[in-house]
Formats: sequence, C-alpha cells, structure tokens
Amino acid sequence: MMTKFRGVRSPLHAIGDAHIGMDWINRYIDQPLLHGAAGLLRGWHIRTRQPPELLEPTWNLVVLSVLLIASGQVMAGRPLALSIAALIMLALPSARKLLSAMRAAGGGYGAREYKSLRARAIAKREAEWSVRIIVLFSSACLPFIARIDDPVGACFMLGASIWFVLTGPLKAYLDAAEPPEPNEGDRTYSGAFHFG
Repeated sequence: MMTKFRGVRSPLHAIGDAHIGMDWINRYIDQPLLHGAAGLLRGWHIRTRQPPELLEPTWNLVVLSVLLIASGQVMAGRPLALSIAALIMLALPSARKLLSAMRAAGGGYGAREYKSLRARAIAKREAEWSVRIIVLFSSACLPFIARIDDPVGACFMLGASIWFVLTGPLKAYLDAAEPPEPNEGDRTYSGAFHFG
C-alpha cells in the first residue's frame, strides 16, 4: 500500500501548471496588447497616410519633447544641460529614422513594404514573446523600485522611468503587431502629417 503525502505534487503536474500560467499570460495580457498595437498602427496609417513604422519614432520624439519641457521647469544650470544632452541623445535615432523617411519621399507604403513588415512582425511575435513580457513587467515595476535620495538624481531617474514606461512596451508591441494593409490608390483621405 502506497502512502500519499498531501501537499507534494508530481513534477509533471508542476510543468502543467506552468503551461497553464503561460497560456493565461498569452491570452489575457500579450494577445490583447498585440491587438491594441495593431489598432494603433492601423489608426496611425489611416489618419496620417504614413508608413506604420514611423509611429514609434514619432511617439518617442513627442515623449522626449514633453520631458524636455518638464526638465526646463524643474531643473536649472548644469543638471538642466545634462538632461538636455541626454534627451537629445535619446532623440537622435528617432530623428534619423524620420529624416531617412523624408529623403525616401517616393517610397510610400505599398504591398512590398507591407509584406516585409508583416514577416518581421511574425518573427518578432514568435521569437520575442518573453522579451515583451519582461519589458512590460519591468516598466510596471520601474517607477516603484527606482528611489534615489539625491534630488537631481531622483529627477533624472524619474524622467528615465517615465520615458521607459511610455516608450519601451509600446516599441516592443508595435514591432510585433500586425501591420495595416496598404490601401494603394485610395487617396480619398489626406493625411495630417507629411514626412515624405
């Protein structure tokens, strides 16, 4: 006769629980955020008639502009100069991406660009699932664990936390989201922004 121990679970049962947990995270956190990011890309493309990959650098520049204005209100002297330099360095990749889009004025967003973006998004969706979840949870925890006693350091850390929270998860999900289908030849709606 075998003795049954209460509270002791078999390793296979624990593996099944982990699988159920991953399915729950995928179903109720990751998939809704991917659908939301796809909706953002679709709305951006419909309203601006710009390629969907320009949404992330534009949003990054908007967030950095707000942080620049806020740092001008809170800081002065050398800390202000350092924060301006840091914000400019963070803005350079996004500005370069938008400038290259302006130079490639005739490219537009067509079937070829759609297929390329879709293939890249599918690869990122499958391969970087855990990266998206880690970025999401770290952005949720960062403002609570980043405490510094120095007032200037606290301002820098607060600004960095705000920037990461507003841009990190969005970039991860926009890169993996389904891009909108191009409406080639449909010029009935004139976009609000014209980069190219």
